[in-house]
Amino acid sequence: MDKLRITGGAPLHGEISISGAKNSALPILCAGLLTADVLTLANVPHLNDTATMLRLLGRMGVRAERGTDGVVMLQADRVDNLEAPYDLVKTMRASILVLGPLLARFGEARVSLPGGCTIGQRPVDQHIKGLAALGAEISIEHGFVVARAKRLKGASIRTDMVTVTGTENLLMAAVLADGQTVLENAAREPEVVDLAELLIKMGARIQGHGTDRIVIDGVERLHGAEHRVISDRIEAGTFLCAVGAAGGDILLKNTDPVILGATLDKLVEAGLTIETGPDWIRGAMATRPKAVGLRTHEYPGFATDMQAQVMALNAVADGTSVIVETIFENRYMHVQELRRMGADIDIDGHTAIVRGVKRLSGATVMATDLRASASLVIAGLAADGDTLVDRIYHLDRGYDQMEVKLRALGANIQRVTAKEQA
Repeated sequence: MDKLRITGGAPLHGEISISGAKNSALPILCAGLLTADVLTLANVPHLNDTATMLRLLGRMGVRAERGTDGVVMLQADRVDNLEAPYDLVKTMRASILVLGPLLARFGEARVSLPGGCTIGQRPVDQHIKGLAALGAEISIEHGFVVARAKRLKGASIRTDMVTVTGTENLLMAAVLADGQTVLENAAREPEVVDLAELLIKMGARIQGHGTDRIVIDGVERLHGAEHRVISDRIEAGTFLCAVGAAGGDILLKNTDPVILGATLDKLVEAGLTIETGPDWIRGAMATRPKAVGLRTHEYPGFATDMQAQVMALNAVADGTSVIVETIFENRYMHVQELRRMGADIDIDGHTAIVRGVKRLSGATVMATDLRASASLVIAGLAADGDTLVDRIYHLDRGYDQMEVKLRALGANIQRVTAKEQA
């Protein structure tokens, strides 16, 4: 099992390119199931999760060609298997996103229930409720969601909670439904907007994406299209937290500052000097960061996917911060590992109180989920001595060669492979 070895204390300097957004690429890959024509996608990140999704689509009969430059060509004209098995779904919950497209185009789908998740339950009941409103007959059989419908019918759907993947699944199902569908309480995330923009290029009729009310007028069929996946706002925010904790001056290219929203606001509050252009962000930190409080919320609020990284920044900040996690019930598992490095953090339910220390100490720590992994890397960059981060397969799910990019910025970080450990 690979690990990362980090020797802290080196400020970050230089420039890197931000990869395509994982949380946008995954539903967009699933949208390839909605047409028999070729879908050409650019800026698809090289991640374990995108590789898993391509394997899943391949099992269904989707032909995929992946270039070295982030271009993926999909064609779903020979789909002969309408099942997403547990062995793939258990490694990536986003596999549930094949449910809506399969049902909409083929009238049937059999998708394994995702099971548990380290950071929270994230139930799929809102997906099921919405598809049932569109006329699908749905049952749970032997751990699978089994859905059938001759053709889905437009409906008005209000989810009980804001759900990104739920909105995306229902959006993809509704584009081929008979009549108009209105999604109320819809997720507003940039990744939802990116999916909608692709679907419009494919011939879908969608209005209101980016608001909490999306209106879809169903069409008979969709056609092929070309689309570029948006940049990963969480990756960009992670590198900005890294320079905030370790100091330095970095330039992030191929990134849209507008979609970072609340993350940039908090980093400026923490003392970073931020400059932006149409497709770049410069972040610089010459002093110790200031403690910043935050409360996670659905977009355009502060992203739960940035909570752990800002906590690592707060761990070395001047002052005390209060962090409230409102999205997932179990997203503080990185706290115990940060404490091993000398962080002063108390947890009370959904609230974390972080008292900044002047310096963390390098230690052997264990990643528990994707964003927790990133927080430990940030802490290691700001710590005295060596930090060894174990179980970084979590990190590889959502960050495209993070250690390579950090080395380009001057960090002392190396991947230690299983063979090297033997």
